[in-house]
Amino acid sequence: MHTKIDLKRELDCYRARRYTPRIVEVPDLRYLMIDGHGDPNTRAFADAVSTLFPVAYAVKFASRRELGRDYVVMPLEGLWWSDDMATFTVDRDKSRWDWTLMTMLPDWITDGMVADAVARAGAKQGPARLDDLRPGTLSEGLCVQALHVGPFDDEGPLLRRMHEEVAPDHGLELTGKHHEIYLSDLRRVEPARLRTILRQPVRPR
Repeated sequence: MHTKIDLKRELDCYRARRYTPRIVEVPDLRYLMIDGHGDPNTRAFADAVSTLFPVAYAVKFASRRELGRDYVVMPLEGLWWSDDMATFTVDRDKSRWDWTLMTMLPDWITDGMVADAVARAGAKQGPARLDDLRPGTLSEGLCVQALHVGPFDDEGPLLRRMHEEVAPDHGLELTGKHHEIYLSDLRRVEPARLRTILRQPVRPR
């Protein structure tokens, strides 16, 4: 029987305390990625999610079958950005948001394994955005992160604290894109109980 690895438990950057920001060093990590724009409460966002996970599971099964290495499929994650970051912390104008949805891949998964999984998914009536899916590496380095519990629309105060207090107090400035890690199943957990790691890359001023 193969031992199933859960990278959320092994990587420090997937740990966060509720409403308690801390500075973490995030290693380079590989993901399945798909891009989009606008309000996440749209068909485009749902299509992106429904494209990511069939391929993620196909890759997992191939890893177990071909390499004897099994693992827990990682949660949905999102990079979010806008020309004006106040659209996240103050205005919450979702129509102006750009995003990249992702799920992390173990470092032994090759691009060839991803391509094979995409081909298998496409052999049937494939997901809507299969052609837009890509593997990629994200280099974030130094970050501020904390755990938010509750509805996404209530993230603003914690984000402002991370951006306007914690980072400056440590001699850091914001860089890169706002990053969210969705530890809860968005389809099954009520908004008040959603657990989301909020992460912001930073650098010394």
